[in-house]
Amino acid sequence: MATKTDPLVHMGTITGGEARELLKSNPVILLPMGSHEDQGPHAPMGDYLLAEKIAELAALQATKAGTRTLVAPVLPYGGADWFGPMIGGIAISQGTLTAVIAEMVDSLHRNGLTRIIVINGHGGNVGPISEVARELYQRERIVLPSLYLWRIAYGMLPGIVGAEKSAKVSGHGADPLTSLGLHLFPELIRKDFIPAGKSMKRDPVLDLPFTGLGTASFDGAEVGMPNEYDEVYHDGVGKGDPTLCSAETGVQLAEKLTDVCARFIAHFAAKVPA
Repeated sequence: MATKTDPLVHMGTITGGEARELLKSNPVILLPMGSHEDQGPHAPMGDYLLAEKIAELAALQATKAGTRTLVAPVLPYGGADWFGPMIGGIAISQGTLTAVIAEMVDSLHRNGLTRIIVINGHGGNVGPISEVARELYQRERIVLPSLYLWRIAYGMLPGIVGAEKSAKVSGHGADPLTSLGLHLFPELIRKDFIPAGKSMKRDPVLDLPFTGLGTASFDGAEVGMPNEYDEVYHDGVGKGDPTLCSAETGVQLAEKLTDVCARFIAHFAAKVPA
């Protein structure tokens, strides 16, 4: 956790005068992104809070290790995908998100801030991030890499809790986000609302078992489906069992995510000098 003795890493809290001096060196800038959607009845809807926190921890670790790193203001609204039915959810279209990311990057590039890494916390952001990065590389040969935190975390879970438990606990509304929340934002998790895990629903039209968002199974073959999350999940929870999540798992996930992000920052900075 950040303390008063830690270096400033949030661009939003740096004064204009500090920025003029600090940003002359073209430090690495992390652009955290997430979403505001249903994460289950027990978890805050803003999973962008976790993406921003991991970015902050990574920036602090990288800075202390010698690579000055800052965190841009988080982009809290994710690209629209499956979660439109959730009351209170806020998403923006894929085209609008692509334009927003491109203009944020252009704003930084205008003043010579060209070393940017996207820290992503939402699947609906992947397409727009990739489109902006591809266009930027083709136009200027500038690399805009991105780290999709939850995809990375899914790969870490078997090594933390074992393959069998990982298969039971992995999924939307469960891990990795619930365990990370129990560790990083325990005051925001409603433990009394944590539901027991259930299997995903069946498609109401074709009577096929859902295997994920946008997919069902027919005799073992994957079938693409258009159903939104409320027809697939139970109260925002997918195939994972959130009762198996824990702060202890969250501690290890946070440490491993922070470490891989911080090490990538150092690698990026070494390959893309200021």
